Amino acid sequence: MIPGPTNVPYRVMQAMLAPIINHRSDDFRVLHRSLQEKLKYVFQTENDVVVLTSSGTGAVEASVVNLVRKGDRVLIPVNGEFSERLAKMIELAGGEAIKVKAPYGSIPSYEQVKEAYDNNKNIKALYVVYNETSTGTRITWLDKVKDMLARDDSYFVVDAVSNLGGDDLPVDKWGVDVCVTASQKCLAAPPGVAPLSLSKRAVKFMKDNPPNTLYLNLPRYLKYYEENAETPFTPALSLYFALHEALTIIEEEGIDARINRHKECAKVFYDSLAKIGFEHFAEPSCRSHTVIALKYPDGLEDKRFRSTLANEFKVLVAGGFGELKGKIWRIGCMGEVNGYHVKRTISSITSTLEMLNAKATPLT
Repeated sequence: MIPGPTNVPYRVMQAMLAPIINHRSDDFRVLHRSLQEKLKYVFQTENDVVVLTSSGTGAVEASVVNLVRKGDRVLIPVNGEFSERLAKMIELAGGEAIKVKAPYGSIPSYEQVKEAYDNNKNIKALYVVYNETSTGTRITWLDKVKDMLARDDSYFVVDAVSNLGGDDLPVDKWGVDVCVTASQKCLAAPPGVAPLSLSKRAVKFMKDNPPNTLYLNLPRYLKYYEENAETPFTPALSLYFALHEALTIIEEEGIDARINRHKECAKVFYDSLAKIGFEHFAEPSCRSHTVIALKYPDGLEDKRFRSTLANEFKVLVAGGFGELKGKIWRIGCMGEVNGYHVKRTISSITSTLEMLNAKATPLT
């Protein structure tokens, strides 16, 4: 129950046993074309899609180095470790990261971001970490962004690594130019591949202004796909088979039903953990549907709690990191999570507290 890598369905694991094929063969081209169409369904887009053999971080960095140039002004809400990391990537690419900060556990409001946009001219792009995995928060105003960015025709880039497939994100409807995700979270596939969707105008910029990178050169991936449905470098073939099967499972369930399942499970987690007495870290208005973050009560030690939960009940949860290390813990409510997982996790947490002679003070 950590926020990735998540549990992988048996069918997906079995798909990885497929024979290794030539990545310059017709068999691979059939797989690659089908993978593209399935990803478009999940992204809810008609845009081009690229699949990188990398972590989600690699794909996020690809979104930066292909779009941001020296001196570009980039607006970014910052409210956690991953948005801080993204701002650093922008600066390393030579851009000016204009940060709109909020305390961890909250989000910058739309009004704050719009004010920053209005007060800063020539904004190249707005980069947003939709779901801040480190704090269990989600940005709630992405559907308003498209009209705001019209002034400078700014690009809209969304890091949806930890919630695509588990939260609302209609890429085309919301006008997202670049959307990034990864295989090992809500898509419920093994880690190692990271898809991106790219709007036509984003692609045009990237082709007209080639990035100074070889492996993360997105126009190069598009060129190879357009010419022969191939990749410029050897892909992780077994992971392609696995992701293909995971996406097939998503199609069978239906993207709307899958998103609703995540929301329903998250609600049960939030309600049940509050009844036990845990205090939620994220503010109620911006709580994630896929990462549940909770504060430790006085006297409950992080490593002891999580190790007991893991060793005695085989339930894994994540700790905090960065400035939140030892202060919060996190549950991944993503991928194949269902009522059974929620009930078993809650029961195991309750039993762990009893074993440790600890209890959280019920909220009033």
